[in-house]
Amino acid sequence: MARVKRGTIAKKRRRNVLKKAKGFRWGRNKKYRLAKDALRHAWEYSYRDRKGKKRSFRKLWETKISGGVREQGLSYSRFLPLLKKQNIVLDRKILAKLREKHPATFKKLIEQVKQ
Repeated sequence: MARVKRGTIAKKRRRNVLKKAKGFRWGRNKKYRLAKDALRHAWEYSYRDRKGKKRSFRKLWETKISGGVREQGLSYSRFLPLLKKQNIVLDRKILAKLREKHPATFKKLIEQVKQ
């Protein structure tokens, strides 16, 4: 049976790991074993935080909408069902943008919903 020499493959794998760990602090950007471990943790954190990002943005949009609606004497929890009842299909992201960039339009929308 022929002898298998894997030096080039192992070197390529290590080089790829170290390339991905570029910019990490201390020995984690130069030492393969530390870099591999740091990358695994980084990927876990990035996966977790991609899920959390959706929650935090939704919370931010709700806060912005709530602030705008309260200025007009209505609560957020009353405002959303009124929107649904009048078949106005705007998601929270768009409502928050309206409140931030076009306050006059947002105010008219609230007045329409109140009727």
